[in-house]
Amino acid sequence: MECKKTAPIGVFDSGVGGLTVVREMVRHLPNENIVYFGDTARVPYGSKSRKTIIRFSEQIIRFLKTKQVKAIVIACNTASALALEAVQDEFDVPVLGVVIPGARAAVEATDKGKIGVVGTEATVQSGMYTKVIQSMNPAVEVLEKACPLFVPLVEEGFKEHHVTQEIIDHYLDSMKKTDIDAMILGCTHYPLLRSKIRAYMGEKIQIVNPAYETAMDVQKLLKERDMENDGTGGRVSQYEFFVSDAAEKFRSFANTVMPFDVPETNVVNIEEY
Repeated sequence: MECKKTAPIGVFDSGVGGLTVVREMVRHLPNENIVYFGDTARVPYGSKSRKTIIRFSEQIIRFLKTKQVKAIVIACNTASALALEAVQDEFDVPVLGVVIPGARAAVEATDKGKIGVVGTEATVQSGMYTKVIQSMNPAVEVLEKACPLFVPLVEEGFKEHHVTQEIIDHYLDSMKKTDIDAMILGCTHYPLLRSKIRAYMGEKIQIVNPAYETAMDVQKLLKERDMENDGTGGRVSQYEFFVSDAAEKFRSFANTVMPFDVPETNVVNIEEY
């Protein structure tokens, strides 16, 4: 069982957004080894069909299994919403998504029973956050809003550009006028805009970051299954990064998100899996 504990955790996303989940895992699970896959050739997932997203997720999980991972995190809200159940049934490795941890935290955070969710078109159309939140507490009212331009703004490095402020205003103006008191950043790119969104929405709203909540759930799962890497081997944690395209662009972006210098990123032909 020893090799199991030192085995890495696989994390995947449609692109760079899932790095926000890896960042929280590095912070809170410092002994764990991580293998990350970003599907940069086929990003964005937000506009694709459920069938396609399940196929992409299956390919990526097959690739991650070649790395002997002990658990897998779907660090993508769209894939968590559309493919999680399908792949959990199909593979013999524990798979977690980001929707349930985020929903749970929002249900705990709201006093008024009114929660806002921002995400991609596919996540919002799936209604997954509403379903999950209402299964936890049927009395909670959920307002979902698609904010498709947030992803390209983050990926193109426009975080500090005035156009980003204008887009936030454009998307969130209607939500700001409601009486929600908790809001889920329902896309892993969005925590990179968190301070801007928080400043815009004001202090009365609790902003829920599913990336952090997911890292906590991973920690809990590893504890429960006695799979935690306690670091007694004395080796420094290993982080490996793979993408399906544009490795250099990914790496330079990853270096702005991660608390360490991102090692060489390798390109994988994911269609082979």
